[in-house]
This record gives sequence, C-alpha cells and structure tokens, in this order.
Amino acid sequence: MKYRRLGKTDMDVSILGFGASPLGNVFDECTQKDADETVHFAIDNGVNFFDVSPFYGLTLAEERLGKALGEKRKDIFLATKCGRYDLQEFDFSRERIFKSIDESLGRLKTDYVDLFQLHDIEFVDKAQIIDVAIPAIQEIKVSGKARYIGITGLPVRYLAQIAREVEIDTVLSWAHYNLLEDEINDELVPLSKEKGFGLMNAAPLMQRILSDAPLPEWHRSPDEVKAMQPVLLQLCKEYNVSLSDVALRYAMDHPDIATTIVGMNNLEIIKQNVKAVDFEIPQELLDKILTLLAPVKNKMWFEGKPENNL
Repeated sequence: MKYRRLGKTDMDVSILGFGASPLGNVFDECTQKDADETVHFAIDNGVNFFDVSPFYGLTLAEERLGKALGEKRKDIFLATKCGRYDLQEFDFSRERIFKSIDESLGRLKTDYVDLFQLHDIEFVDKAQIIDVAIPAIQEIKVSGKARYIGITGLPVRYLAQIAREVEIDTVLSWAHYNLLEDEINDELVPLSKEKGFGLMNAAPLMQRILSDAPLPEWHRSPDEVKAMQPVLLQLCKEYNVSLSDVALRYAMDHPDIATTIVGMNNLEIIKQNVKAVDFEIPQELLDKILTLLAPVKNKMWFEGKPENNL
C-alpha cells in the first residue's frame, strides 16, 4: 500500500480509501459477515482510511462498520459525517450536529472519530454552513470527539468558495476526478496547496460507469456519458484488463489527492481494489480511453440549492 499525508493533519492515509456506503445496502444487499470480511481484509492489506456517514443506509453502514472494526479501530483513521440523514433530510443546526456526533460514536463503537465532516453542504444556505455548522464542528473538535474537521459535497467550485472563507482540515469532493471528470484541478487542487487542507476524492468509478457493474436506476449522468460504459468495457477486454482497475489506478495516481475513496462491501471487490494499487495502465490503452471520452468530459449534473451552483 502507498500513503500520502492528509493536508496539515498528522494522518498518513492509504491512497485507497474505504468507502463504507455499500455496507448500508446502498448499491447491493450485504450482510454483517460480508462487512466483517471486507473490512478485515482491507486493514490487513494496508487500507487505513475509512469513510462513512449516518446517511448511508440510514445509519446501517455506521452500525455495520462499527461492529466490523472492533479492536481494529485503533489501527485505522475513521471519518464520518453529519448534516445529511435522508434523501431530503438536511439539518445543519448546532443542536442536531452535537446530537449527531454522539449517535455516530455510539454506532461506530468508539469515543472519537479522526475526521468529522459536514455532509453535502450544497443543499442548505451558505449562511447556515458558515455561521452555524462550521462553528459547531469546530467546538466538537475542541471537545476531543473529533480530531479534525472538514466539508464534503458535489459542486467543486462551491466547496472551494466555502474553503476560502473558513478554517477546516479537509475537503472531500466526489465524482470530480476520474476518467470522465477533472474539474477538481481548476480550483480545489491549487487552493488545497495554498491553505494546506487535505484533499480527498470519492466516486472514482463514477457510480459504476467506469466498471463492469450494472448502473443503478437513479444514476444522473447524461445518456451519452452512460453509453460509454459498454464501449470502454470492450476496449479494456481487448487489452485483457479490468475497466475498474484502470479507472481506480488513474484516480489514485493524482499526486495532490491524499486518498481516493471507493465503495466496497465484499471480499471480491476489496481484493481487486487492493491489487489495483500496483496495477500499471498500458499507456496505449489509456491514450485510447482518454480520446474516446474527450467528447463527454466534464458533463456533470448538479445537486443542491441553485444558488450554490457556481
């Protein structure tokens, strides 16, 4: 496994991060046994950063991860979130955030998390984030229930705007650095260097487009983007490589992103993802993929309040 320092924190995190949302049956059904096996294999093979949220599986992912970690909790860096609890339930009030950290600690069976993040900040008013939520998680950091604090979301320019105005330790951007998207480079990468916060990337497989798994019905990418999946699969087959290996290794290669978080919930997936850390992408194949994808590059949808779509 390879590691990078997460901004100004003291955490050297694995470039492959464990996304725990699938433990909450977000994509497919899994069991506690699946969770235990996947988490243990990940830790035993050097994965040391785990990211979860009460939103994933409506608290189920946190519960399963907490049970799976057990005594291995001390061997990893654990991140969770607050503010988003259902598809349409967002509460970034001070009272709810303080209640949320205690609920998460209970489910995760620990007395602190290494990172506590505001989840999908684009769905509420900017003033709520700046004036209420950020001060609340800063208090929680002072209390010792969280060692570091950060923000997460989809619109990269809005994340950058907030990060310019507040003091945080990390920013987690999802779906903006992969074979189909590179907008993370426009503002967030240079800003992370300027301010020193740790930068994390999630969804390197673009919610399965860049893999051989069937796309979920709720996928919001334009049809022309989703239509690239079979084309890419056929091309990778010609080179006898896995599309997900190419996509994951491509994302992990970004030198300024500390960790790339990908969802996992069974042994087959974690074994393949660990192998991808040392996988070498054939340059000819990569060139062909990038050429094929150029016409559909950066065709990202927007989520959240319209005024936050910068």
